[in-house]
Amino acid sequence: MAFVRVVDAGALPPGQGMVVTANGREIALFNLDGEFHAIDNECPHASGPLGEGYVQGGIVTCPIHAWEYDIRSGACLTVPEERVPRYAVKVEDGGVWVDPAG
Repeated sequence: MAFVRVVDAGALPPGQGMVVTANGREIALFNLDGEFHAIDNECPHASGPLGEGYVQGGIVTCPIHAWEYDIRSGACLTVPEERVPRYAVKVEDGGVWVDPAG
């Protein structure tokens, strides 16, 4: 795995998400009570930026057409046959690191 440092751990408060870039790939990064999760930033429905979506619990709602995704698994709750890729995440040396390869 080739982890890339994407942000300082303190820059993303619990219960929020943000868009980060790792090796040219846009990734939606979320902080769920101090545990970080990363999924693809692009909603497959209308290419909405999931990292800018509304976060409640472990669910993010796409800001364009309100499709919902499980932040931990990438599974779509709106259309069960859809999903977005997940990315490995680790916290080290005060930073959040993501493996953009998956």
